[in-house]
Amino acid sequence: MTSVEETETEHLGIPQAAFVEDVDEFMKQDCNESAEAVIKRLDEQHQKYKFMELNLMQKKRRLKTQVPDIKSTLDIVKHMISKQENGKPLDTQFLLSDQVYAKASIPPTSKVSLWLGANVMLEYELQDAEALLTKNLSAANSALKQVSFDLDFLRDQYTTVEVNMARVYNWDVKRRQALASSSTVSS
Repeated sequence: MTSVEETETEHLGIPQAAFVEDVDEFMKQDCNESAEAVIKRLDEQHQKYKFMELNLMQKKRRLKTQVPDIKSTLDIVKHMISKQENGKPLDTQFLLSDQVYAKASIPPTSKVSLWLGANVMLEYELQDAEALLTKNLSAANSALKQVSFDLDFLRDQYTTVEVNMARVYNWDVKRRQALASSSTVSS
């Protein structure tokens, strides 16, 4: 069994929603003055979970596009390493603009320039570029797994909050019906 601290660090600070087992006891707590206030508080928590979900979905989309780009770049660097070893030039086509390609013959080289992001490009030795891209691919894949794991956890949390909201609402409806029936009986 994991502690609360471990759960929070496992899920990037996503707080765990507590399931309301006994609504009567839950509503007797000092912080729960009315069903409307509790439902409002649960709705705010639900909105926070939905916001977190939106951010994680954006991160997942970004990572899903990043992984194939890293793979293709890594494949190109590996191909350049193999061409460097046999000393033959690399014949290729490169993109000039949308749908416009040019033929090129690249002599064997020991260096390659990689875009790092934020308009930054650095020149690397082929082996260093391969090591960097392999490390980046591994990091992107593990981040993608973590985001998927966090999304699953987050869905569980906002489902729990939705169930809690329904339970508190139903409790309030029953309470009001009981009050209405007791006031009609005493009249």
